[in-house]
Amino acid sequence: MEARIAAPGFWDDQGTAQQLLKERTSLEKVVEAWDKVTRQVEDIQVLIELGSELEDQATLEEVHGLNDDLERGVDAAEFQKMLSGQHDRSNCFFSINAGAGGTESQDWAEMLLRMYLRYCERRGWKTEITDYQAGDEAGVKGVTIMVTGEYAYGYLKAEIGIHRLVRISPFDSNARRHTSFASAFAFPEIADDIDVKIVESDLRVDTYRSGGAGGQHVNTTDSAVRVTHVPTGLVAACQTERSQHLNKATAMRVLRAKLYEKEVLEREAQAAEISGEKKEIGWGSQIRSYVLHPYKMVKDLRTGVESGNPDGVLDGDLEEFIVAFLMGIRREVKDS
Repeated sequence: MEARIAAPGFWDDQGTAQQLLKERTSLEKVVEAWDKVTRQVEDIQVLIELGSELEDQATLEEVHGLNDDLERGVDAAEFQKMLSGQHDRSNCFFSINAGAGGTESQDWAEMLLRMYLRYCERRGWKTEITDYQAGDEAGVKGVTIMVTGEYAYGYLKAEIGIHRLVRISPFDSNARRHTSFASAFAFPEIADDIDVKIVESDLRVDTYRSGGAGGQHVNTTDSAVRVTHVPTGLVAACQTERSQHLNKATAMRVLRAKLYEKEVLEREAQAAEISGEKKEIGWGSQIRSYVLHPYKMVKDLRTGVESGNPDGVLDGDLEEFIVAFLMGIRREVKDS
């Protein structure tokens, strides 16, 4: 890479040059982390030999401290290995849709929207809401966020599935307990060099006046665009920009991502069928329960990870859940 970057004419193709520089930066971080762990191992080995020869307890105690640092470094390296998928470094389109249940589920979907926006903020990722369908009375029926940042898809793919909320409904005058559902799905932003064939005649393009929450979520314009891929029924929409052309361009990026992900999932399903394995794809499966009444707890049903602080989780504290899932951790699920 260094040789290519130093070669004459490197900046002739700005797009390729920027992509290569971005890739080099990512790889440099991997190499630096590996070098750091290797140096730690060598330092510990030297101190062990020195402490053993001199029977120096203070040196051996120092070894224990360095070994703890080494363990954390190895854990971080193992986690990074879990983010080595083809698109894990990519930006991400993240969609949330309310389930059946009207206002209750639509309000829950908006709570999830806030949770993920706060999580992305914690990670330093940039977010932009590209499509927002407001609920009938409150909340949101469906929303799509463009998340820009390194490993956005790698992390957010851990959140694909159905999220369940149990609480005393703020919309029920009798203060009864309600259960609400909302689904989340992530699509990696697909690079232009990946071939996703879209035939123009397969598309239906509708324009409409954007609505929704206004201000906080979208700019109200007369140029919102909805693109439907007729053969698959997949739909992508954008209402963020004032230009119909820009909205269509963003909607097409979302559609390309959805078509690519659909193809990947179909191939995985076929491979599982051929091998006789039942592989869980994720969409449509309940992954986590958020209980606010009669007790307070968030429980991930895939890993067994629990939190007694649902307010913190709903404020974007998701790292423990996501890391456990990506690391393949399965804890014993306690009876609730």
